Amino acid sequence: MSSNSVIEQKIVDTLESNYMPYAMSVILSRAIPEIDGLKPSHRKLLYTMYKMGLLTGGRTKSANVVGQTMKLNPHGDMAIYETLVRLTRGNGALLHPYVDSKGNFGKYYSRDMKFAAPRYTEVKLDKICEELFKDLDKNTVDFVDNYDGTMKEPVLLPTTYPNILVNSNQGIAVGMASNICSFNLIEVCDAAIAYLEDEDADISEHLKAPDFPSGGQIIYNKKNIERIYNTGRGSFKLRAKYRFDKENNCIEIFEIPYTTTTEAIMDGIITLIKDNKIKEIVDVRDETDLKGLKITLDLKKNTEPDILMEKLFRFTTLEDSFNCNFNILINGRPKVLGIKGILKEWVLFRIECIKRQITYDIGKKSDKLHLLLGLKKILLDIDKAIKIIRNTEEDALVIPNLMEGFGIDRQQAEFVAEIKLRNLNKEYILNRVSEIESLKSSIEELKDTLGSEKKIKKVIIKQLKDVAKKYGKPRKTEIIHEEHIEEITHENLIEDYNLKLFLTKENYLKKIPLTSLRGNPEQKLKEDDEIIQEVEGRNKSDLLLFSNKHTVYKLKLFEVEDCKASSLGIYLANLLELEEGEEIIYITATDEYKGYMIFGFENGKVAKIDLKSYETKTNRKKLANAYSDTSKLIYISHILEDVELVAFSSLNKVLVFDTSKINPKTTRNSQGVQVLKSKNGSTMTGIKALEDTGIKDFDYYRTKNIPAVGYYLKEEDEEDIQLRILD
Repeated sequence: MSSNSVIEQKIVDTLESNYMPYAMSVILSRAIPEIDGLKPSHRKLLYTMYKMGLLTGGRTKSANVVGQTMKLNPHGDMAIYETLVRLTRGNGALLHPYVDSKGNFGKYYSRDMKFAAPRYTEVKLDKICEELFKDLDKNTVDFVDNYDGTMKEPVLLPTTYPNILVNSNQGIAVGMASNICSFNLIEVCDAAIAYLEDEDADISEHLKAPDFPSGGQIIYNKKNIERIYNTGRGSFKLRAKYRFDKENNCIEIFEIPYTTTTEAIMDGIITLIKDNKIKEIVDVRDETDLKGLKITLDLKKNTEPDILMEKLFRFTTLEDSFNCNFNILINGRPKVLGIKGILKEWVLFRIECIKRQITYDIGKKSDKLHLLLGLKKILLDIDKAIKIIRNTEEDALVIPNLMEGFGIDRQQAEFVAEIKLRNLNKEYILNRVSEIESLKSSIEELKDTLGSEKKIKKVIIKQLKDVAKKYGKPRKTEIIHEEHIEEITHENLIEDYNLKLFLTKENYLKKIPLTSLRGNPEQKLKEDDEIIQEVEGRNKSDLLLFSNKHTVYKLKLFEVEDCKASSLGIYLANLLELEEGEEIIYITATDEYKGYMIFGFENGKVAKIDLKSYETKTNRKKLANAYSDTSKLIYISHILEDVELVAFSSLNKVLVFDTSKINPKTTRNSQGVQVLKSKNGSTMTGIKALEDTGIKDFDYYRTKNIPAVGYYLKEEDEEDIQLRILD
């Protein structure tokens, strides 16, 4: 067959013969943890250390451990060492580390803090590993050949507590993944005990919430936690802990979510500063040292630290989510289980371990009892035994002669024959056979326990209590209930400050912070353009923009970009997508929609509309029929309280009236009430505030009742008055 020939094969067959074995290998042998809480790589490493005597002995170089582990795990020394690093106390990634370490093992919360080479670090098994390997030599679990058949290794470790829930574990397989969070050891043991005593027990009463070595806070949402406990899937939020140093005006972040790193947090904060989304921070420093993690934020004066942190929680990984996927290998099959499901499988596993351990102990004690019963027969005639041994000419006949002489079997005879001559005395034999009754009692007790699942569960409960007492620690992750966290909206996170708005004739809008305006008051405008209105407000205020098409547009001022006096501003036709021929003729800023809108029309009518009529719950951006279209609009103004205004007619008549005489309306397009009567076809040409008119004798033009025709303008007032209001 030519080397260039192509063999056709169905894609299904190709996947079955090539891809599926690979996928199953990854799932079963690498990525998914089993009921003992370990992946194969973890188990091989820890078992190697156990066989090296590192549970009770002193530390050894990590390089030695890595080298020995390769007998079980031939995947490269660096891969093994990286696995070792994560299991160490020095790295801090686990609530209860398996490895006691010395040297630089990096930190799980740092992306850039690298661990030292294995020749520089030292390790031994941590004390808690006694619970992982307990009774391993008593046939509690199965052993299999290693990859080359030169030695045996355990399939699982007979851990005396639900280790699967105590230390977090993540893995990505082919087509599936696993992400198991960690829980407090004491709470896990209490939950397991509660389940052993009553399978219908409420686990959440004992297992409060996940717990992480990083500390921080978990935002407790009962619905989410219950879902995770019941299904093994779901998510919850973690957030950092911080304190405010008032003296130095800085925030110190000292605990962060388990799912992030200090570098990721700092990168996020720096990006926010560069993008001008955060203005309160002067400097960001990583001050992590031997005392622990610390990120310091230097603040500007008068910064509210809690409000700033809420911003950072929203926009950085200082608040992060942990997505749970409790996918575990059970008897070689991946299963996603809730907490009770995991406890059920662990209890079944642990019961089997106890049964095998008891069976082993019964066998060992029975063998010993059998030998001692044979020795007891020798006690009846010690001299006879010595005589048989002395008088037997051939060594091979000693055992048969003892068997025949005392009616014992070969095992018993060999046991007797191995006793030193000096011990073939009554005292020695009596001391040995005195154990017979206690052995019988112990065997009966073990058999009784073996035959009772209830008693086996009591053994497991006792072990759990011992583990909790011996290794239990207080929670590291604080629980804060979701309802106790003040809801922070996007608007809450917006910086508030005083500003000034400028509306130009050519329909440009300038939004300038007062601090910026003080430094550069000179306004740049287009040629032939002019400012027609100035309004003060705050960045969180609502902006109402009234157009000549009887429409009002609504914006949040923080949605409008700040600009400088030296810029032209924002062209409103583009910002609001105005219709052809539509222009903005008036703007006002408001926080609480207090006051009234005053509309004056050419027909002499004036409408007084409650500003709350423009407030909408749905935050609509555009409202039609913002004012009446029955007559030409000649005046528009926003007042907070009633004022006196001056109306001008086409007959050169003037009328001073009080807006309190006009009843307010909630209907936006109300035609208003007649203020200036028409005479001989006259129209109202404008309205001004008293202080803007230059009129000297207000009382002359003032009227108590409306409508009124008004009074002819005095000659001395006419010289100072600018009648032109709107072109």
